[in-house]
Amino acid sequence: MTQTTPPPASAAAVPQPRKRRRDFAAPRRLSRGQAILQGIVLTIGAFAFLFPFYYMLVGSLQTSPDTSVAGAFPNPGNLTLSNYADINSRINLVSGLVNSGIFTGGVLLGTVVFGVLAGYSLAILEWRGRGVTFALALLVQTIPFQLLMIPLYVLIARNYGLADNYLGMILPFAINSAAVLIFRQYFLQLPRELFDAARVDGAGEFTLLWRIALPLVRPALVTALLLTFIGPWNEFLWPFLITKEASLQPLAVSLANYISTVAGSTANPYGAILAGAVVLAGPVVVLFIVFQRYFTSSDLGSSVKG
Repeated sequence: MTQTTPPPASAAAVPQPRKRRRDFAAPRRLSRGQAILQGIVLTIGAFAFLFPFYYMLVGSLQTSPDTSVAGAFPNPGNLTLSNYADINSRINLVSGLVNSGIFTGGVLLGTVVFGVLAGYSLAILEWRGRGVTFALALLVQTIPFQLLMIPLYVLIARNYGLADNYLGMILPFAINSAAVLIFRQYFLQLPRELFDAARVDGAGEFTLLWRIALPLVRPALVTALLLTFIGPWNEFLWPFLITKEASLQPLAVSLANYISTVAGSTANPYGAILAGAVVLAGPVVVLFIVFQRYFTSSDLGSSVKG
């Protein structure tokens, strides 16, 4: 009786040890000393960043101004809200905030609408002259706005008759080339397979933009909004040229007029100016704190199989 031996197993059938994949997304663990050093450095950086805001807030509450370093730790009996009441009686803080909100809101709306459409077309669509248009968008970044201010004033105030008008303040900032570049770079990171699959299912370009592209570039949307918000919110020269009516002037314009003409005649001009600065800077700080958690990268390839 002969004993037959089974044929040798093929190399493919032999189980191979699985290679351990390195998770590059996992954070590197710090040693105890490194963690303590990191905490110290971050604490010093946070203090250096927040101290000017704290000093501005404390200065706006002081009855008698103290411009020395000791003024950062004032006597509680020297704190009051009279500086806010004083500057409000001169320039009407609520009206200035409303005008700033209308001006900035119009700019943000134009930035989002035109920025998203232009960025999507420059990144996703194929059309003749796309490269030249992108080069022109980059070229616009090198031209300072102050160089174009006089021609824009003649065009908008005299030719279009939009002086003393919110629209005249909004139009020069409605298209932000920096926002266009931000949206384009984020749209370029999106996998093309997503758009190809949606086109096969019959989706149009606006459907692709609204239901696929925009949900994946939310960090770019928040970044563009916050960066754009800071500009028109603090802008005072262009609105001052467009309108001389105090009822239409944004808060930054009213504060500039107050500092240059009225502040010296008040009992505490130092505190009143800081009170206006706190009111102007407050919305920016609040928006950054609320939306800073969205400054994260999206997992753009998670919806692509394979």
